[in-house]
Amino acid sequence: MELARTAEEEEFRARLRGWLAGVLPTLPPRPDPLDWPARRAWDMDWQRRLYDAGYAGLHWPVDAGGQGATPTQHLIFLEETETAGAPYVGAGFVGLLHAGPTIAAEGSAEQRARWLPPILRGEHVWCQGFSEPDAGSDLASLRTRAVRDGDTYVVTGSKIWTSHAEVADWCELLVRTDPEAPRHRGITWLALPMDAPGVTVRPLRTLAGSREFAEVFLDEVRVPVANRVGEENDGWRVTMVTLSFERGTAFAGEVVACHRTLRLLARRAQENGRWGDPVLRRRLGRLSAEFTALWRLTQWNVSEATHALRRGGTGVPGVGGSVFKLRYSHARQELYEAAAQVLGPGALDLAEEWARERLSSLSYTVAAGTSEIQHTLVAERLLGLPKGR
Repeated sequence: MELARTAEEEEFRARLRGWLAGVLPTLPPRPDPLDWPARRAWDMDWQRRLYDAGYAGLHWPVDAGGQGATPTQHLIFLEETETAGAPYVGAGFVGLLHAGPTIAAEGSAEQRARWLPPILRGEHVWCQGFSEPDAGSDLASLRTRAVRDGDTYVVTGSKIWTSHAEVADWCELLVRTDPEAPRHRGITWLALPMDAPGVTVRPLRTLAGSREFAEVFLDEVRVPVANRVGEENDGWRVTMVTLSFERGTAFAGEVVACHRTLRLLARRAQENGRWGDPVLRRRLGRLSAEFTALWRLTQWNVSEATHALRRGGTGVPGVGGSVFKLRYSHARQELYEAAAQVLGPGALDLAEEWARERLSSLSYTVAAGTSEIQHTLVAERLLGLPKGR
């Protein structure tokens, strides 16, 4: 891992700090966290500001419209934006951290030119159409069908837990194109326009009251063959690229945010008298060590993916992403359990951001692949254990 700070990278940090200091006070007030149309507009405004300042797609390859930044510059960006309290990607999560990197790695030149610039400019929001009512953790059992009809696919089926579908322009969609093939070999990755006839979106309300997920129903929706990323029936391999990005680097900025939350909890505990509890102090100290280790793992994952790209690979994160996702999911839950201990009965007030984050943290051991799935991936791909039957 080569993450030593160079003069150029420290100059990058100083320039970024200066830009953040100037732009953050000019942002409009944050919208209601439960109002996703308003949040989309606010998040996309921030993305456009990043684009205009030359920070959009910082770590994307130059030929994909990115800045081709070094791993260290990418991590400096995450550190500084989180420390300054800058907005996160929000509604742009799927496009910027999943679909966009997948298209950059697997898409044709025409597809890159078509879909990536609007993502970087904050013009298009993407959602993720992977899970189905009977195909969640066992994603390869998906049943949504796509039948080839000339230069289009006719798609019928349904998806669930479709992130940001209510406000999305595009969907990264997994479909079954060969029902007779072994289940991992008959899947295809499509880019679905969400305004296509036959697409119906029904938002789902989460435990925290938000609606960033939805059910999506597809009734003979026509999708051009030109919207296929990768070859027909090769979608499982392309999907593994998407999931590697989702597990490997998509949560990196949140690790810095968790450190910031820990510092805030320590101050709250000192203010309300709970800092005198040695058990609580040890708990917060151990969590600090956990997130420090996770940040080091993030550095390793980003560095390894970048070096692989330079050696002619795809730049796709490896199994280290599953190691990260597995531990981060549980550490985040523990963080907000500690927050409840620090805040006491006030943590139960559903109007409080703390309560929403506590409820949201419960989903992390399921989202982006359950912890059981991550254990299997680590066992098979890192430890070399035999595959289960």
